[in-house]
Amino acid sequence: MKTLILALGNELMKDDGAGLRAGKILAEKGYDVLEVGTDIFRLANNYSGEERVIIIDAVLSDKLKPGEVIHLQGDEVFEKLKAEIRSAHFMGAIDGLRLLMALDERLAKAEMHFIGVVAKEIDLGMELSDDVREAIPKVVELVEKIVKSNGSVK
Repeated sequence: MKTLILALGNELMKDDGAGLRAGKILAEKGYDVLEVGTDIFRLANNYSGEERVIIIDAVLSDKLKPGEVIHLQGDEVFEKLKAEIRSAHFMGAIDGLRLLMALDERLAKAEMHFIGVVAKEIDLGMELSDDVREAIPKVVELVEKIVKSNGSVK
């Protein structure tokens, strides 16, 4: 199954760069990674009908600990990110993705996954917090597990 990995984030805002950091590692390993930064709409010009899309981003949560890794799939991506967990790029990533799916029937049919790392610090700076930096290998491992699977991974 062809998979496109979307790496979201802003490397200049500390933990907000987690998705981009994981994306760079996955790209170096040969995976198809699109770094969209904070502009999910770049997906519109770079989507080639992949059957699976994996989004990696930093998330904000009052209930989860910094560095915790979450995996949402299918409708959970839209339901849970609006409820207890907030993407650091809330409008850009979630509502923008929903809009893109409405405009592209192929994208609407894709198996959707969201891998989030709970941020500790989103502020000016390029260094990830220790909690988030230590979570990056877990993110990479989870993405690789999803890519190698033929279905749901939980």
